[in-house]
Amino acid sequence: MIQPIKKAAVLGSGVMGSGIAAHLANIGIPTLLLDIVPREPNDAEKAKGLTLEDKKVRNRIAAEALQKLLKQKPAPLTVKENLNLIEAGNLEDDLARLKEADWIIEVVTENLTIKKQVFEKVDQHRKPGSIVSSNTSGISVEAIAEGRSDDFQKHFLGTHFFNPPRYLKLLEIIPTQHTDPEVLNFMKTFIEDVLGKGVVIAKDTPNFIANRIGTYGLLVTLREMLKGGYSVGEVDSVTGPLIGRPKSATFRTLDVVGLDTFVHVAKNVYDQAEGEEKEVFDVPPVMLKMLENGWLGSKSGQGFFKKEGKDILELDPNTLEYGPRKKLKTQATELAKQEKGSANKLKALVYAKEDRAGTLLWNIFSPVLLYSAELLGKIADDIPSIDRAMKWGFGWEKGPFETWDAIGIERAVSKMKEQGEQVPQWVEDMLAAGHTSFYKNNTYYHNGEYKPLEVNPKAINLKQIKEEKGVIKRNSGASLIDIGDGVALLEFHSPNNAIGPDILQMINWSIDEVERNYKGLVIGNQGKNFCVGANIAMILMEAQDDNFFDLDMVVRQFQNTMMKIKYSRKPVAAAPFQMTLGGGTEVSLPCAHVQASMETYMGLVEVGVGLIPGGGGNKELYLRYLNALPKGVDFDLMKVTFKVFETIAMAKVSTSGDEARELNFLRPSDGISVNPVHQIYDAKQAVLALHEQGYKPPVRRKIPVTGETGYAALILGAQAMQLSGYISEHDMKIAKKLAYVLAGGKVPFGTEVDEQYLLDLEREAFLSLLAEPKSQQRMQHMLLKGKPLRN
Repeated sequence: MIQPIKKAAVLGSGVMGSGIAAHLANIGIPTLLLDIVPREPNDAEKAKGLTLEDKKVRNRIAAEALQKLLKQKPAPLTVKENLNLIEAGNLEDDLARLKEADWIIEVVTENLTIKKQVFEKVDQHRKPGSIVSSNTSGISVEAIAEGRSDDFQKHFLGTHFFNPPRYLKLLEIIPTQHTDPEVLNFMKTFIEDVLGKGVVIAKDTPNFIANRIGTYGLLVTLREMLKGGYSVGEVDSVTGPLIGRPKSATFRTLDVVGLDTFVHVAKNVYDQAEGEEKEVFDVPPVMLKMLENGWLGSKSGQGFFKKEGKDILELDPNTLEYGPRKKLKTQATELAKQEKGSANKLKALVYAKEDRAGTLLWNIFSPVLLYSAELLGKIADDIPSIDRAMKWGFGWEKGPFETWDAIGIERAVSKMKEQGEQVPQWVEDMLAAGHTSFYKNNTYYHNGEYKPLEVNPKAINLKQIKEEKGVIKRNSGASLIDIGDGVALLEFHSPNNAIGPDILQMINWSIDEVERNYKGLVIGNQGKNFCVGANIAMILMEAQDDNFFDLDMVVRQFQNTMMKIKYSRKPVAAAPFQMTLGGGTEVSLPCAHVQASMETYMGLVEVGVGLIPGGGGNKELYLRYLNALPKGVDFDLMKVTFKVFETIAMAKVSTSGDEARELNFLRPSDGISVNPVHQIYDAKQAVLALHEQGYKPPVRRKIPVTGETGYAALILGAQAMQLSGYISEHDMKIAKKLAYVLAGGKVPFGTEVDEQYLLDLEREAFLSLLAEPKSQQRMQHMLLKGKPLRN
């Protein structure tokens, strides 16, 4: 029986070790963070009379790493309070405490001798049955575990996190020949369900899966750049989003990773490779020269790119001088931009004849696809493991085999052979047997047959459900889908999932349908963001045409629809993730349950476009604050109003699901899914639980407000900010409108009003601000520039 992981220990407090400790703390696991004892006290410690015998000095390295977590960007902690779950210690005094840990993770320097020394001590102090793992990025896990006790070896494996641990999905698990299969299965489930990662099982080979192929691909790209006379900027302009890769493309990625780290990873393979593979992993002289110069990338201020003032300059690899950044624009790149779907875009690029961009991309894709096929069976047992590793670890939209399917295997192989390339025999055999794709109908090709894709039952795939079962009803903005067990799901699919009349219409129709035929409703989707707000382009256009009668109708419809969600006879759960702004938050707030993702950036941000929330957001957030107060205890109504005013007026946005709870966008009863792939499943379970409990909609109650007293106090605060130069005259106008709505208008302090009264105030304020030329300028600026205008 494997012990549940209730406490962890992380050995090594560098960026990676402290980041892993932070991620464990984010999910509520108390963690001991240990590092070496310093050689001597530093000057500050000496000044305080401290010696090497003092605990403060001995724990300094780990303690300083914890303080750095509070300053790092992107933030490793979801909320700063999580730091309290991590305890700093050292690798001499605290080794005996390893017996408290159910999982011990080693993250010390990438040196086999040092790792073996650390694990010798771990073996002496760990409790039997505790899981031990190494976060090595390339050293053999078999070699690391050599000579350890039987119980240690049974419970030992590699767990290769990707940096930063909070944000990157991939975690490669590398079992040894001695790892107990039960331990492997337990860790796979734990890492997916509790840590929220995407797990791939890798073989014990240099750099495992993602770094092996990713490093190869980057080196091939560098080789092709030098051979073809392309510039650094030209390569990055076509190896990013155009081909389904991250914005950082190739050389910006190298700058972020750090040239020293990259060269170390490449050397891992070079030392053990032979023939053509060794040749590719032999780092080019230009990189070695940059390394010698200390041009490591972002951490040293310059690498392949350098920022001078507002300009970003690119390195000329021949002269090692910096110049203006170039872009590669050809007939193929322009055609690809017009194509629909990633497969058509890729075909337009890689099969373009006599085109500089097409030639470059084919010369990058072809070797990487062949290399991935050659490594099948050596670095991983199956095709999906390799594809998932590249998607989750390097942010590729399609893995190598999915890419091959997208451009057509037969056509690609034919072109490869024309160029004299050696195609792996198993690919030839597959084509000879009439199989022309690596994937079909949720199966993948494996040793001459198609096997079903292994999927965690918690991973609900909306696209697949729609393909298999169709939709209940759809329009241009949203679709209603049956996700099983008597639960329906409303999926937004307008541009940016922005809310317009089409989505409001579908929400209304869906609630009627659910009240008749279903147990409950989930509002969720699997797009890039949950919802970026209302359709401001449409609102601005109507305002500029003076169609305020129609706009009044639309805002009323929005408010009524949110009330319909709130008072639905069947439970409605929202599943917000990533950007959940303005209208996206307004849709979530009235729901019976909110199942947020760990990465949920929630906020009522309308002030940024010169407005205030108009769909009930002011009222609902105010109610969230009131309902969070203990029942039967006197409270300061003015303080509540101030807090809500501050949150909306400053357009505060949570930086995580946990922070959304701190800002009262989430209630204590709402949930946070650590694994984003499981979020729809978790929301569905919440709906079913509410149904089983005999769900009843909330009872309409009167709401106490601060009235004229509260309004005067809020305005006083805003005027102080205006006098200090923090806010403009137009900001002051917006603040007055917001204060009037939250205070409940011209009524005495403590007056109890109904929801509709507050909604009417909100709508009137929203429409009056919409008529302001300066608000319209702000909206225009946001649409054109993507950032707020201060006017």
